[in-house]
Amino acid sequence: MATAQGLDLRGVAWPPPANGCARLAAANRKAARARAQGAAAGAVGAKAMSDSWVPNSASGQDPGRRRRSWAELLAGRVKREKYNPERAQKLKESAVRLLRSHQDLNALLLEVEGPLCKKLSLSKVIDCDSSEAYANHSSSFIGSALQDQASRLGIPVGILSAGVVASSVGQICTAPAETSHPVLLTVEQRKKLSSLLEFAQYLLAHSMFSRLSFCQELWKIQSSLLLEAVWHLHVQGIVSLQELLESHPDMHAVGSWLFRNLCCLCEQMEASCQHADVARAMLSDFVQMFVLRGFQKNSDLRRTVEPEKMPQVAVDVLQRMLIFALDALAAGVQEESSTHKIVRCWFGVFSGHTLGSVISTDPLKRFFSHTLTQILTHSPVLKASDAVQMQREWSFARTHPLLTALYRRLFVMLSAGELVGHLQEVLETQEVHWQRVLSFVSALVVCFPEAQQLLEDWVARLMAQAFESCQLDSMVTAFLVVRQAALEGPSAFLSYADWFKASFGSTRGYHGCSKKALVFLFTFLSDLVPFESPRYLQVHILHPPLVPSKYRSLLTDYISLAKTRLADLKVSIENMGLYEDLSSAGDITEPHSQALQDVEKAIMVFEHTGKIPVTVMEASIFRRPYYVSHFLPALLTPRVLPKVPDSRVAFIESLKRADKIPPSLYSTYCQACSAAEEKPEDAALGVRAEPSSAEEPLGQLRAALGELRASMTDPSQRDVISAQVAVISERLRAVLGHNEDDSSVEISKIQLSINTPRLEPREHMAVDLLLTSFCQNLMAASSVAPPERQGPWAALFVRTMCGRVLPAVLTRLCQLLRHQGPSLSAPHVLGLAALAVHLGESRSALPEVDVGPPAPDAGLPVPALFDSLLTCRTRDSLFFCLKFCTAAISYSLCKFSSQSRDTLCSCLSSGLIKKFQFLMFRLFSEARQPLSEEDVASLSWRPLHLPSADWQRAALSLWTHRTFRELLKEEDVHLTYQDWLHLELEIQPEADALSDTERQDFHQWAIHEHFLPESSASGGCDGDLQAACTILVNALMDFHQSSRSYDHSENSDLVFGGRTGNEDIISRLQEMVADLELQQDLSVPLGHTPSQGHFLFEIFRRRLQALTSGWSVAASLQRQRELLMYKRILLRLPSSVLCGSSFQAEQPITARCEQFFHLVNSEMRNFCSHGGALTQDITAHFFRGLLNACLRSRDPSLMVDFILAKCQTKCPLILTSALVWWPSLEPVLLCWWRRHCQSPLPRELQKLQEGRQFASDYWFSFSSSP
Repeated sequence: MATAQGLDLRGVAWPPPANGCARLAAANRKAARARAQGAAAGAVGAKAMSDSWVPNSASGQDPGRRRRSWAELLAGRVKREKYNPERAQKLKESAVRLLRSHQDLNALLLEVEGPLCKKLSLSKVIDCDSSEAYANHSSSFIGSALQDQASRLGIPVGILSAGVVASSVGQICTAPAETSHPVLLTVEQRKKLSSLLEFAQYLLAHSMFSRLSFCQELWKIQSSLLLEAVWHLHVQGIVSLQELLESHPDMHAVGSWLFRNLCCLCEQMEASCQHADVARAMLSDFVQMFVLRGFQKNSDLRRTVEPEKMPQVAVDVLQRMLIFALDALAAGVQEESSTHKIVRCWFGVFSGHTLGSVISTDPLKRFFSHTLTQILTHSPVLKASDAVQMQREWSFARTHPLLTALYRRLFVMLSAGELVGHLQEVLETQEVHWQRVLSFVSALVVCFPEAQQLLEDWVARLMAQAFESCQLDSMVTAFLVVRQAALEGPSAFLSYADWFKASFGSTRGYHGCSKKALVFLFTFLSDLVPFESPRYLQVHILHPPLVPSKYRSLLTDYISLAKTRLADLKVSIENMGLYEDLSSAGDITEPHSQALQDVEKAIMVFEHTGKIPVTVMEASIFRRPYYVSHFLPALLTPRVLPKVPDSRVAFIESLKRADKIPPSLYSTYCQACSAAEEKPEDAALGVRAEPSSAEEPLGQLRAALGELRASMTDPSQRDVISAQVAVISERLRAVLGHNEDDSSVEISKIQLSINTPRLEPREHMAVDLLLTSFCQNLMAASSVAPPERQGPWAALFVRTMCGRVLPAVLTRLCQLLRHQGPSLSAPHVLGLAALAVHLGESRSALPEVDVGPPAPDAGLPVPALFDSLLTCRTRDSLFFCLKFCTAAISYSLCKFSSQSRDTLCSCLSSGLIKKFQFLMFRLFSEARQPLSEEDVASLSWRPLHLPSADWQRAALSLWTHRTFRELLKEEDVHLTYQDWLHLELEIQPEADALSDTERQDFHQWAIHEHFLPESSASGGCDGDLQAACTILVNALMDFHQSSRSYDHSENSDLVFGGRTGNEDIISRLQEMVADLELQQDLSVPLGHTPSQGHFLFEIFRRRLQALTSGWSVAASLQRQRELLMYKRILLRLPSSVLCGSSFQAEQPITARCEQFFHLVNSEMRNFCSHGGALTQDITAHFFRGLLNACLRSRDPSLMVDFILAKCQTKCPLILTSALVWWPSLEPVLLCWWRRHCQSPLPRELQKLQEGRQFASDYWFSFSSSP
């Protein structure tokens, strides 16, 4: 009975020993065979059973008794016991559980079938490198063996197969790994797993595999399970990630397991492992599944067994990863540490590369919104008072780069309005982490230009709520948000001082409604004082709230408190600078340093306006201690006064005339300046003093340049100029640290960043010395002789700049001309213009310059570089460009008056001469009149070098100069219609030197009076209005492409060309196209339609053919940009351009319709569509043109039906688009039709109406069904 007792699972120890399940199964099968002998041995078996049951029979203590066989014992037991189905079922289930928990197929096959089955060992099947190859063991053969064993064991084959495959997966994953915490398989492991999964796919295909059992078995080996193996199971379709995760009994445990493995995966990805592609695909698949399953609506989870489990796991894992990253950043993660790598990799999953295949944007938006909430609310450890003190450290530039990168990725999916609304909701409903909230505000205003207005509106609502019911939370939030946004500078948000003045500085302020509001405001400001930065206290004191006189005590009490706090902080309100940025919240600048900055800014304003700045005038009255003690001493620093009074001298004289400088202080200043001039007088007498910095290379260069300048006005020293230039070259090389061998190194091309030119400090100082010296030398030389008699000094001087120092010189010229041009004084303009001419003279010896955007890709010769540096966009840049062009052309005509015209053209770029013509036409009405022989004037360089140079007179004198007029006859320097359009498109109307009316008059003159009648050989249109329109459209398109590709502004909108200067030119195009339409109507006989298409479509066709073909991203974007521009041009022109002016029965589809249909079918459907339909604007424009043309026919209704019927075959996308936009099209078309026709709406339009209604009804019924 001992063996029979072993069959009763209640008496079996758990778990049984190794291979115990196999022995138990063998015994069970032997017992089954014994039952077949039960009928023959029933009686004998019963007696034997009874006789054999004696104590210690097994031990042989009663040798007289005969031992019974196993069959006899079992047969007798079967006869004695009745069959119990319930007990048999329980026994079977217990046996199955035992087998599933402790089965070993290899041992089982060996024990049951003998050594022959050793060849079926599953480890040999998955061993790709074994001599017993997989080809010798087909899946069908192994599957058959599994079926046999399952049949003999009495368990489903799917359960047995699942356990076997799970055990094999565990064996593969427990092989030696490359890292201490592996998540990726080795190459060997991956091969073995691939073979195993092929076998599992066969089992699945033949219904021999239980996914649920497999998942349960896998979780039993969770400690050795690798994440890549789980991913392969998902990718190969063995078991999905969702099924596997939902089968785990403990959601918290599976979340922890996934979190640990994802961290290891991120770390290994950032470590540049050899399996980076696999790791990247794994992370992408996991994140996509978590986002889709964790952030879908409940109705989308109907197919899952337990829909609450998977979203719970997905959200839990994503939240764990984000919290880990946020905690790491808060703790100060070390660069390139393992934690830093994990955070960087995880934040990278928010990019489009990882989430790109998530088709629906709704789950993605919900995920991003949830992530943003977690960022703003996780671990709210800081109080509002802490935020007031510390928020200056949380600006965009000081925020951790990983966090700002995460913000920017969130901004891709969420609009500025959604982000501000979400921020408002979080602040109203939850406790927040103020550092991340305020750094988010900084990122918002930096990345979204429209965020400024959104934040202003939100802050206004907060302030209104705060004062309406004295809500302190709203008040605190508003002040923190405004101050944080103001930290990012005036380009992102208005300054805190401006906001505070606008909010409380007038009777319309929030505080002006009642005494209660005033008390609330000053109580709030007083509570802030212990935590305030000195900057904000200064703002409140200098720009205090407007308070009625009877409540003045509230203001005075607060100001006293604020001044006391400033005194404790050792900050004086009286010593605050005139132009100090009160919104920067930065460190307080020393009064002396701030005064020097104030002086420079005041002089700059004085140069632009010619008047004493208002700020200086106010300071002389209301802030006299700072003005007298700091500003005036900084302004009146003694120096050697220039012979030609500069802006500083003029500013000082203006202040003296206004009685803003005390006489004693001015007298002391004049005496100190006279004393400073004594050293140069001693030098003139032969007592030459070496400069104090002569030992230093820079001081030696300065001394050499001074000696050259002294020689310029002394005719006896002309012969030593060459030697002095050589000394300058040597000392320049010492300053820049160049070796003598460096001069032989040839520079093939100079790289120059035209938008952000930068120089090292040493190079900057050396080049400034050179340029300043050149300008001073030119002024000195011109005071005694005209350019043609000044000798070769300028050419020799420029030659010293043509070596290794040339890139630095051109970089500094870029800074001065392109970015600081309008602020340059007349001597600077003249000197730099002459320098440009001499650089052009040496063009053959100079390398090309690659300036990058916005210039063309090809390298530019140095003369053409100056054309790129001179912009014509605003009033200031226009007049500066005029000055520079006038000076450069005048100097070249004087300097090379005796040389050929080719020499003149080589020194100056054709673009510079064309810009001068453009500016003359634009700014001077006299230049638009034809010149007579009597108007030709002579040219003199001498007046230009004087301080009071009359640039207008000089420009007009140059314009009428005989040599210049002859130069304009050269074809390559003559301003053409196309050149004029490109320059005019650059103009910014809001900053133009011309008013709107003057600009319109100028456009009319230029197009209709100048370029239209001019011959094509001279750059005109030969009187052809269509040719003028063609050139204009091409110029618009070229400008659009170049401005979008190369514009200095990264935030240019998708308007015409990304700039506002095109609107007036578009208006001129509209006028010309309207004139052409009238001309065409007159040329076509009544009752006929034009046989030719519209010229615009031919332009579009040629341009599309010229574009780069292919499906690369760059080519697609360029083509899309081109087509969007076509569409915008068409929308600005009459709708008859699309359809023609009329339709006739014999030719219903006009040539224009055919052209438009071809454009839609071939191009617009791919790039200008919205959800499979054309956009609403172009659809409506076509239907307006259609009705307009049909109304001119004899039967408008019939013609509409005929045309739309033709559209069904020629361009069905038109009708599809009409159905999509019908709700907005219908009112317009109905009104148009009823106004001009008394008949009902045409049948084809009624069909569209009915079709839209049917679609709406069907969609409503479908969406409302359960």
